[in-house]
Amino acid sequence: MPLSIVLSNLVKFGVQIILLLLIFLYYIIFKDYHPETNVYLLFFPVAILMMALLGLSSGLIISAMTTKYRDLSFLVTFGVQLMMYATPVIYPLSAVPERYKWIVAINPMTGIFEAMRYGLLGRGTFDVTILTYSAITTIVLLITGVLVFNKVEKNFVDTV
Repeated sequence: MPLSIVLSNLVKFGVQIILLLLIFLYYIIFKDYHPETNVYLLFFPVAILMMALLGLSSGLIISAMTTKYRDLSFLVTFGVQLMMYATPVIYPLSAVPERYKWIVAINPMTGIFEAMRYGLLGRGTFDVTILTYSAITTIVLLITGVLVFNKVEKNFVDTV
C-alpha cells in the first residue's frame, strides 16, 4: 500500500478522533453527561495499534489468497458485513446472553472494542482474558500473514 494512502487514512482517523472529542465535549457541557474516565483510558492507543495490526494481518492474508482465488473478494465483502454484526460495536458484550458470549468472544475484535468502550465511557467490561486472546490472535495472524504473503509474493506476477 502506498504511503500516501496510509497517510491520508491517518489524517481521516485524526479527524474522526477530533469529532469524537467534540461530541464528548457537547455531552459534557450541554447534556450534563460525565463519562466515568479511568486509568484504562491509557490503553486506548494500544487498542488502536492492536486493531491496526489485526487489519494489516488480515489484509496480508486476504491479498495473498485473492491473487490465486479471484472470487474470494466477494466472499470477503460478505464476511466483513457479517463480522460487523458479530462484533460488539454498537452493543456491549454484557448485552449478549450468557450462553452466546463465547461465540462473540471468539472474534478478536471483541476484546479490543470492549477495552476501548471501558476506557472511554467507563462502561462495559475490561476482561483481561478476552483481551489477551485478542492480542495472541493478532500476533499469530500477523506472523501467519507475513509468512503467507512472502511465500506467495514471488508468484504475484505469474498469477496476476
